[in-house]
Amino acid sequence: MTDAPRRPTAPDGVVVVDKPAGLTSHDVVARMRRLAGTRKVGHAGTLDPMATGVLVVGIGRATRLLTYVVGADKDYDATIRLGVATSTEDAEGDVVATHDAGHVGRGEVERAVAALTGDILQVPSAVSAIKVDGRRAYERVRAGEDVELAARPARVSRFDVVALRAERIEVDGTPLAVLDVDVQVTVSSGTYVRALARDVGVALGVGAHLTSLRRTRVGGYGLDVARTLDELGAVPPDRTIDVLALAEAARSIFRVRALTWDEARALSYGQRLAAVRDGAALDGAVPDGAVPDGAVPDGAVPDGVADDDEERRPVAAIAPDGTLVALLERRGAQDVPLLVFAPA
Repeated sequence: MTDAPRRPTAPDGVVVVDKPAGLTSHDVVARMRRLAGTRKVGHAGTLDPMATGVLVVGIGRATRLLTYVVGADKDYDATIRLGVATSTEDAEGDVVATHDAGHVGRGEVERAVAALTGDILQVPSAVSAIKVDGRRAYERVRAGEDVELAARPARVSRFDVVALRAERIEVDGTPLAVLDVDVQVTVSSGTYVRALARDVGVALGVGAHLTSLRRTRVGGYGLDVARTLDELGAVPPDRTIDVLALAEAARSIFRVRALTWDEARALSYGQRLAAVRDGAALDGAVPDGAVPDGAVPDGAVPDGVADDDEERRPVAAIAPDGTLVALLERRGAQDVPLLVFAPA
């Protein structure tokens, strides 16, 4: 039996995958390597196997953009079950405590949520990928160790209660009243939604865990541009999969500096440019996570970037023909290339 022919190599760019439940982010990357016909594939921002939704995948030179995509803020739809605490703070863990949550009302839930909105200090989940003395926290937990992580700053820009449902379940044969709470959240990079669920349960005195988690946006990439692995796999094997080209992908995350041909040539040699401040050469990103198809008002800040971070964020330098030349960083009166994509 002969092996199936290798699919043609996809062009450099970004693919937004709607990850299914049951796969790790690494599983998705492995599938995408086959679909893209190259091993140069990476992802930005791990999703747990239980979680679904937006996973930003870079192909070829687009993998160099992923460092900056990871730092963007994110939107999630989630369901928190009040009354049951688990070892992993989600539905995949063992039950460690139960409390009747039948008395909990919407007002109490909204007060607990409000206290976790804004700039907070969050103790990350013990089953996170944070390293403790050289080993991932989740590896230590699975080995039976007790792991205590230090609180770290997090920003919860939005934490909305969408719906509540009273349920009766059985835990080890014992009936229990629980309350399922559907929420929508917008959080900074490094914020753990399962830890938010845990802390809501602690505040209400009944314990809690996540029963579902769906990521709906990472920076400028939303579900509106996401495709499932089945959809990507349906592309005929003699064709490349479609990608968001480098420039289009960069416009979804960064402000844009429109270059002249002389500036594009200088950047291709790694040279610095005089900074542009509040000028017509800086375009903002399309609001609400949309992928742009043209210029937008000057000075806008891309989704996932706070206004006070604007000067420190990279800028995408776009040539007159629409290609991505470089990512720039402001240093004093100069724009300095961080990454150069166009060859000299």
